[in-house]
Amino acid sequence: MTTSPAAVSVSVVITTYNHARFLAEAIDSVRNQTVKPDEIIVVDDGSSDNPESVVRQYEDVRYIRQKNQGLAAARNTGMTAACGEFIAFLDADDRLRPMALATNLALFRDNPNYAFVYGAFRDIDETGAIRNNVPLRPAGQDPYAGFLTDNLIGMHATVLYRRRTLEAAGGFDRSLRACEDYDVYLRLSRANKVACTPECLADYRRHATNMSNNNPMMLRAALKVLRRQRDIAQTNPDWAAAHRQGVEKWKCYYTDMQLRQVATALRLRSSLADQLGNTIAVSLVAPLQTAMMLRRRFRRWSSRHRSIVWFGDLQRTAPFSAEFGFDRGRPVDRRYIETFLASCSSNISGRVLEIGDNAYTIRFGGSRVTTSDVLNRYDGHPSTTFVGDLAKGDGLPSEAFDCIVLTQTLHLLFDMPAAVATLWRILKPGGVLLVTVPWVSPIDRGEWGDSWFWSITPAALRRLLSDRFGAKNVEVSHYGNPYSATGFLYGLAEHELDSAMLDVHDPNCPVIAAARAFRR
Repeated sequence: MTTSPAAVSVSVVITTYNHARFLAEAIDSVRNQTVKPDEIIVVDDGSSDNPESVVRQYEDVRYIRQKNQGLAAARNTGMTAACGEFIAFLDADDRLRPMALATNLALFRDNPNYAFVYGAFRDIDETGAIRNNVPLRPAGQDPYAGFLTDNLIGMHATVLYRRRTLEAAGGFDRSLRACEDYDVYLRLSRANKVACTPECLADYRRHATNMSNNNPMMLRAALKVLRRQRDIAQTNPDWAAAHRQGVEKWKCYYTDMQLRQVATALRLRSSLADQLGNTIAVSLVAPLQTAMMLRRRFRRWSSRHRSIVWFGDLQRTAPFSAEFGFDRGRPVDRRYIETFLASCSSNISGRVLEIGDNAYTIRFGGSRVTTSDVLNRYDGHPSTTFVGDLAKGDGLPSEAFDCIVLTQTLHLLFDMPAAVATLWRILKPGGVLLVTVPWVSPIDRGEWGDSWFWSITPAALRRLLSDRFGAKNVEVSHYGNPYSATGFLYGLAEHELDSAMLDVHDPNCPVIAAARAFRR
């Protein structure tokens, strides 16, 4: 699969500083794209390990050397030299996945006025072996608020920019030693739209010389970036709240990271003096968060050594809420359901069928939706257009819908294979089913209690859909972990739990499983 330069043009800029040993892998990952870039530019930021000798092996790669000025300056140099309509940046120690450019260009085709698009990534070790997949964190309907809360992207190589928009915003800030990409996301998302995909687009290499290992520097840079947004954030209550949450989250995150590094140094008896110095530096920036994290770690240590668990207010047999937490705020499972739908929002288009009401269709589909239909078991809901049972399929037209949004419904149908057969039948060829199901959940105490038949694992959901849609046409993901599952079982609302811990996803103890299934 290739693209015509007359249709779109793409530049990829690879920046390197003393990472020549990884550079060939980075270049090869760009040259092996299913959609070929129009140019590859390597910017050497004053390296001492002779990256030019690596670049000479490639006739189609342009080499630019400059004196050492930092990562932001190197990226700006590449941006100025680039000619493409779109531009991606890759660090020399990382790699692009083969479909990265094709996937992001498809996002731009669906969202032609957006400033940038991005996807998920995975961690690899120094040898290139896969360590783990990092799930996508969508920017949501208000991407600026999302980025004020956190750097949702995590790895810059997953991003594809519209070059003229990036240039108009001034490119990367050379005064920032780190978080220069986070600064760009904030500046661009404030006035532009952002799209994303759950596809894994890049490999992030973890090794001893990663700049992100310097916790004091990273914390100071992140807080500096957020300070610049403070006055603008105060003009909107949602932005102001997101800004406060972001400052707190960054302090907690890097404090916890630093204490982990100290614990590792103590265990390995290595570089302890450096780590203690870094801990002091972090504590001067975030004293309250350092004290809080030390207290948490002491409690964990105490629990392990005294064979007790600190349950606190959870030493009770009844939940705080009998309504999944709705009466306290947004339930935990809704956070995950809406994260999944946001990641698939580009699929919610054309004629869309949703169960119960069309709230998610309107919220995540917006102007892409031409017709919104609603299926209910009984007539009476004002937006209902079809009444029936998915397992029987009576009264539902074949090959009618471009998208079906089926959230937390499949487990209420005893004959799930029959329901899946109906869903496949009523989708148009090329249509997509977006489905979420519970794995860990209280049983409804009201209307749905008598028909709450199943809890469904990611593996069961994959098998159930693959039998009808075909294994190659089914993408399954999982959301949640023991911490969020415990909070959900007790009926705690999302805002009552640690946001960072909610975003850790454990395949062996998810709250929900989700899937995107295509009728090819």
